[in-house]
Amino acid sequence: MPRVTDLGITIGLLPSGPTGSVLDVPGAGLGHATVWRDEPPPPAGRGIARTGVTVLDPGGDLFTAPVPAGAAVLNGAGECTGLLTIREWGLAETPVFLTSTMQVGRVYDAACELLIEEQPAIGIDDVIIPVVAECDDSFLSEPRRMQVSRDDVRAALTAARASAGGATRAFVDGTEGAVGAGTGMTCLGYKGGVGTASRVLPDGHTVGVVTLTNFGDRERLTVAGTPAGRLLPAPPPGGGRPRTAGSCIVIALTDGPLDATGCGRLARRAGLGLARTGSTAHHGSGEIFVALATGLRAPRGRAAGAPGVPVTGRALDGYFAAVVEATEEAVLNSLLQAETVSGRDGHTSGALPADELRRVLAGPAGGR
Repeated sequence: MPRVTDLGITIGLLPSGPTGSVLDVPGAGLGHATVWRDEPPPPAGRGIARTGVTVLDPGGDLFTAPVPAGAAVLNGAGECTGLLTIREWGLAETPVFLTSTMQVGRVYDAACELLIEEQPAIGIDDVIIPVVAECDDSFLSEPRRMQVSRDDVRAALTAARASAGGATRAFVDGTEGAVGAGTGMTCLGYKGGVGTASRVLPDGHTVGVVTLTNFGDRERLTVAGTPAGRLLPAPPPGGGRPRTAGSCIVIALTDGPLDATGCGRLARRAGLGLARTGSTAHHGSGEIFVALATGLRAPRGRAAGAPGVPVTGRALDGYFAAVVEATEEAVLNSLLQAETVSGRDGHTSGALPADELRRVLAGPAGGR
């Protein structure tokens, strides 16, 4: 399955990192656990599961050395635990866990237990509120049963830790689309899921983005400024039609020296990247954005930033451009990397046809 750059599409002006993913940020890890199950519907069985867990780990012990963080909400019909703490303290103390809406409790509980196993000071010196964000995959996956287990969360966390530091482009090719938390997601009329992208700034710092895409109308799909959704052939009839008011989670991570204020401002810009792909933030949609920065990381209890100097003011402009470009590209990667998935009640979410998209972009409307 191609990524954006494989189609000759250039998003924005800044260069990507070596893998074009969040794994270009030093220390970052990204892992998934996919839950794919076919059983009779409840109450006889657990039904059809097309769901999972994805973990973004900034690296290191986040309890003893939290990272500066900020958050923003474009439309709030969704959930992200730990968001209030991030806004109040300007710090993130756990990796970011992504899953489906009705699995948040399961993932939160498992995250607490697994992180306590790693760091016995949790619950003794202080407590944690894991960051767990969600989108609704009930178009394809049965939500009336708790499909995700502690073992799934452990597997995703372990995979994230294992991916840090050694990622290649070939590795990234298996980390997007219908995997982990993205297994049951639908975006802009096609199969969505997990996407990632990166941008390298002139000062050498990197901004990486992970998206969980589950929003929008096919007619609004925009690729590098081309109204592709209106130009692509209509998908075959049948298979149901998902609600357009889905959600999108965007997690941005940088190794730059940003403080909590800078992270909050960075998070807000993610919405511009979504808009460039066709999002209008529907009434029932949850667009929730979190930004983390490792450049001013400090030991627990010490003010983040000391003795470093945070990037502020106009010096943040490059970071803003990077997160907008990387968010747009990550959304498109989530579409291009996802294969067709069929799920509950005969519903199907079809893959974005890459060859047809290439033809559209090469035509008069695409100007390529």
